[in-house]
Amino acid sequence: MGHAQLPDYRDPCGWNALLPKRLPRPQAMGVMRAKYVVIGAGYTGLAAARRLHELDPGQSILVLEGSEIGEGSSARNSGFMTPRDSKIDLSLSEMPRAERINAFCEEGFDYLKTIMTAGGFDADLIRSGRVTAAATDLGSQKIRSMHEGAQAHGFAHHYLKREDLKAFIGTDYYQCGLRIEEGYLMQPAKLIRGLADSLPDPITLYENTIVREVQPSDRGATWQVMTQEANITADIVIFATNAAIKQFGHWRDRLVTIYTYAALTAAMDSRDAAHLGDPVWGVLPAHRLGTTVRRVDHNRLMVRSLYAYEKPLAPQAVQHALTGCFERRYPMLKHVSLEHVWGGTTALTMNGSPLWGAIKQGLYASAGCNGSGVVKGTLLGKRLAEMIVTGDPQEALQSVYGRANWIAPEPFRTLGFHLVSAIERRKADLEM
Repeated sequence: MGHAQLPDYRDPCGWNALLPKRLPRPQAMGVMRAKYVVIGAGYTGLAAARRLHELDPGQSILVLEGSEIGEGSSARNSGFMTPRDSKIDLSLSEMPRAERINAFCEEGFDYLKTIMTAGGFDADLIRSGRVTAAATDLGSQKIRSMHEGAQAHGFAHHYLKREDLKAFIGTDYYQCGLRIEEGYLMQPAKLIRGLADSLPDPITLYENTIVREVQPSDRGATWQVMTQEANITADIVIFATNAAIKQFGHWRDRLVTIYTYAALTAAMDSRDAAHLGDPVWGVLPAHRLGTTVRRVDHNRLMVRSLYAYEKPLAPQAVQHALTGCFERRYPMLKHVSLEHVWGGTTALTMNGSPLWGAIKQGLYASAGCNGSGVVKGTLLGKRLAEMIVTGDPQEALQSVYGRANWIAPEPFRTLGFHLVSAIERRKADLEM
């Protein structure tokens, strides 16, 4: 049924590099038996495992992670969180659907906060507001549309002129922006470490354990999960591997893998850090292919940009491009180097809907987070466990999120991606 491989990450995760060294859990070894096996220890997999334990206590639950916690995809994002779906929450045309989706997002957000409180870790979570900024006329049109949407929804917000943004983030690169008060920043490696290391004892986490195959047993009532060093029999298997599920033969015509890239500057001295504006902020781009920027700690900046289809970009090209993104916004800091540069993957679907639910008897999955994996992934993992244990088909969730559309096969898929990307890059312009 397939053979799994990890994403081609060529550099360590910069967020993880800022934290003290962590001792990974052992690999899975030998012949094992469990009721539940969760493949993937990201936000979806850990939420599913935790909720399985809450609903079916006393049962054996194994979580298999192919890399080390803090080095996988879940730690490689920009560290933004919101209890609302940022892709639709200001859309006037989708207000009824937005309200329903945002109710689910709030459930996922609250579940994360409950876990953090119980586990005694905070992941540097801080309510910062969510700022979207525009560097082009087209982007400014979107900001005005978002402003109208915020007014219609009754969200607490502030429209930011160029001078407002300069005072806030230390650069006059942007024309205008919108700040929604409900938005959070966090340290993603610290968050995923905390979620993993606070798992209840009945849940056993194995790291550096790559799943090679998942096959039905001879009698068909159980599943055989085979890793480098272990053969595990399970009643129920959950794929929480995002786009890597394609390698097991599932949903290949629904998902694509996208690599994105981020960098952290070296720590700045107090004179350079004085150019960074307020102590806490993060800025999202008005165009989806634009550059995300945020202040980290008191003396670093993070920039995130670039998209690559299915395969990673060359490290030198990434370093050059991200350096350009940083220096265009902060030309006075050109002497500051990028200390950590890394890639991460996400799974995209054609229409933005996830793939979620039962594949076969005893085989379940959630994939296609479309770049909103922290809160949405947590919610989908939690609800998947509830479906499995209670038998609730989760019709309300499936109705509001929809189901991912079919994607054309190769070579049309690659050609289409590059064509759309070229068009969107022209639109993005200085947002990149």
